[in-house]
Amino acid sequence: MVMRMFNRILQLDLPDNQSCFLWGARQTGKSSYLKTHFKGAIYYDLLDTHELVRLTRTPQLLREEILDLEQQDLTKPIIIDEIQKVPELLNEVHWLIENTNAQFILCGSSARKLKVQSTNLLGGRAWIYHFYPLTSKEIPDFDLLRALQHGLVPKHYLSQAKYILDNLQAYIEIYLTDEIRNEGLVRNLAGFARFLDVAGISNAEMINATNIAADCGVNRSTVQGYFQILQDTLLGSFIYPYRKKVKRDIIAATPKFYFFDVGVANYLARQTVTELKGMSAGKAFEHFILMELTAYIGLKRTKTPIHYWRTKTGFEVDFILGNAEVAVEVKISTQVKKQDIKGLIAFCEEHPQTNAIVVSQDTRPRRIVVNEHTSIRILPWQKFLDSLWKGDIV
Repeated sequence: MVMRMFNRILQLDLPDNQSCFLWGARQTGKSSYLKTHFKGAIYYDLLDTHELVRLTRTPQLLREEILDLEQQDLTKPIIIDEIQKVPELLNEVHWLIENTNAQFILCGSSARKLKVQSTNLLGGRAWIYHFYPLTSKEIPDFDLLRALQHGLVPKHYLSQAKYILDNLQAYIEIYLTDEIRNEGLVRNLAGFARFLDVAGISNAEMINATNIAADCGVNRSTVQGYFQILQDTLLGSFIYPYRKKVKRDIIAATPKFYFFDVGVANYLARQTVTELKGMSAGKAFEHFILMELTAYIGLKRTKTPIHYWRTKTGFEVDFILGNAEVAVEVKISTQVKKQDIKGLIAFCEEHPQTNAIVVSQDTRPRRIVVNEHTSIRILPWQKFLDSLWKGDIV
């Protein structure tokens, strides 16, 4: 497939003198986006070794160079890419924001080093934006099977099938080298690599840190620290149980973990999706729908929380949005039956006002009536995604 530029949805709508952080996992397209949308802006690329070395040695060079700029050079934001590599630059940025008309876009793939070093995070002077893997809305002629097989990192989605495993392997190895070893985030790199493998198998599952620790040969607190590293380096996140309005004996404390991209998760789990059916495809499809929900909520800045719901008797709903305004169950099947959605029906019994939706491969939308107060919509995935990006779901 020929490499192409995608029309990304993110809008960095910054008023004059307002700065921002732009966080996103590696290779999601942050740098390309910034270079496309802010042509002519002053650009500091900390992946450039020369730039990295000179600013690490003498951070105040940033202040001195920007103070020497003409006013016309300050009409666009100053971009610093991979800001986490030189945390000391944030002190210079802070001073420049306070004392000049300069505004900044501070781009990075990890906040870990900044947090660990208690770095100056500008005290709310910079807004926070997130960049995501590709969404279905951004891809012309979107191919669901390709998305589940390759993932939505742009280079991976566009990769020829015969090269995708090599690309995914290289991605993980670069992550381990650049984000973990070079940034000194863990001492036991071999143990962390084993943890990644186990975390891949545990993707989209409830997390038992004690069992994972035993499988990796480390202690439970180390596993918890490793999961925190995955979050800080934007490689994954937790979804916690929904526990309001409790009538049933529900699971209220155990989170699920999802990697940021379905292709990366499949690679780490050694899982291959060959067709749009079966357990592996179903798990990947659920993950993909979560990616779409997460990206929509983040890009539209709606602040809507995503939870899951599960009872100790086994009833489960994949995603609960907000305060149970929407409940979403994901099924890879081509014809969802009432007996397939017992968990969603049970949730609706406790939350009759929820907008209950099943996302599936059904060819036409339909509605299953549960009782006089409750019905559940069955939506083909294309219709669900179209409604989501039109703003009709969240």
